[in-house]
Amino acid sequence: MSDHVDDGERATGGELPETVVEEAERLSRLAREAVDDDERAAYERERDALVAERGFEARVREDDTGDTLVLYPAEWVDDGTVARDRVEDTDRAVERSLSGPGDPERWDEVAEHNRAVAERVRSAHGETHGETAAALATFMSNHYAKRIEAATGDELREFREEYFPRNAWPTERQRRRLDRSVELVFDAVERPLPGGKDGETERGE
Repeated sequence: MSDHVDDGERATGGELPETVVEEAERLSRLAREAVDDDERAAYERERDALVAERGFEARVREDDTGDTLVLYPAEWVDDGTVARDRVEDTDRAVERSLSGPGDPERWDEVAEHNRAVAERVRSAHGETHGETAAALATFMSNHYAKRIEAATGDELREFREEYFPRNAWPTERQRRRLDRSVELVFDAVERPLPGGKDGETERGE
């Protein structure tokens, strides 16, 4: 069984498995990034359907500290508003910040997951793509404390334009195949590539 499935069996402290929360966070971040209203609405519908299957509803709270995804048990909500007299155990709700990096307290777990993804790419596609995948794994772990599949388009752009050329010591072959390497990483975690495919570098294996 894969790491991704195993992690899904672990709950967040309430009733939602960690992978459900992470996917809801990922979809919320993609919705925030979307420039097209239809695309934004599609991400939000997918997120809402995902948590509804578990009896939860999603809200994004906006305040001075930034945006926060909040997942409430559906029975707390009355006509779109949380009814405080229905809230018996606040630990059942889950909150995730959408305005900054992931949870640094889970760094070891995140780093192990990201390294495993990079090794899958290396095993399937060779050293060139594997080395770039390892660099992306390190970047997401150290700079954002997030799983690779939770990366946003802006974070991948930062990796491509700033981190990769300055910190990864890439070979010329890695540079030419950078975009393809990133695509293969997202293929490995079975997620669509945020922002689509750039197509600026060589696409061969």
